[in-house]
Amino acid sequence: MHLHKEETHLAGFFAKLKQGLTKTRDQFVTKVEEILTGRRKIDDELYEELEEVLIRSDVGVNTSLELVERLRKEARKRKLQEAHELKAVLKELISEILGEEEALNLADRGPSILLVVGVNGVGKTTTIGKLAHYFRSEGKKVILAAGDTFRAAAIDQLEIWGQRAGVDVIKQREGADPAAVAYDAIQAAKSRNVDLVIMDTAGRLHNKVNLMEELRKVKRVIEREIPGAPHEVLLVLDATTGQNALQQAKLFQEVAGVTGIVLTKLDGTAKGGVVLGIQGETRIPVKWIGVGEGMEDLRPFIPQDFAEALFDRSEEDLEEDLEEDSEEEEEEV
Repeated sequence: MHLHKEETHLAGFFAKLKQGLTKTRDQFVTKVEEILTGRRKIDDELYEELEEVLIRSDVGVNTSLELVERLRKEARKRKLQEAHELKAVLKELISEILGEEEALNLADRGPSILLVVGVNGVGKTTTIGKLAHYFRSEGKKVILAAGDTFRAAAIDQLEIWGQRAGVDVIKQREGADPAAVAYDAIQAAKSRNVDLVIMDTAGRLHNKVNLMEELRKVKRVIEREIPGAPHEVLLVLDATTGQNALQQAKLFQEVAGVTGIVLTKLDGTAKGGVVLGIQGETRIPVKWIGVGEGMEDLRPFIPQDFAEALFDRSEEDLEEDLEEDSEEEEEEV
């Protein structure tokens, strides 16, 4: 039986997600399992150890405390006695925090406008390029807008990604008004029957007030030209920064009215627990995730898949654990 091309992609992406979450799994799930296995009774000390593991895994203090409190309640309600019984409940609660899958909000008619925000260095331009590639491969007509006019390098980088993705880039000179770039991009989108405009923005945060004013002006111009737009304000965060990513989410929520998060570099970090912190403390849905360098490695975030991949320890992992246990037993003998 041949899998549909998209299903093949999804199966490949799930494998990549599972592989990408290895360090997070080792830091988080393995440590949780260590606490919950053995002939342990459920007591306060156990809950404190769980809290500590969650906090160390970049889940965030508030979300960690809330998660363990909910776990206590469920354990009492279900009259659980043994520690190992808590694992399935914890997985359920984590799935609840992650929520349901939330697709990007796109316009029914005319061009959809995605405004992309985030500090410099988180992979904002790369994310825009990969989003353009994804939607183009879905048959949509896409243009990019170089709204980070503060740095010439940002405009150049966006042009490179535009070429890679095979889409046009609307730009002005360095130092130009970003709102003027937004206006040009929307006019181009209307005249060329474009489905999607993805607009970059400046990533400087040292002056919050300036950034807020700039984004407000850009949004005003966009809404004047297309009522109801921008359809999404996407915040790009780097998972490897852990708690910093959570702080940035809170700040941009206040400054930019963020509607969704793109979490990059989930592969190769032990800080994947930050997904829970972001969802738990900001309530901004994570809509897309990146688990690699390739064009195909940025995909819509499916919470159930994330929970499965996080807790899915392959037979190889379990075999390694069994071997380690038997070696330890031999040493004790």
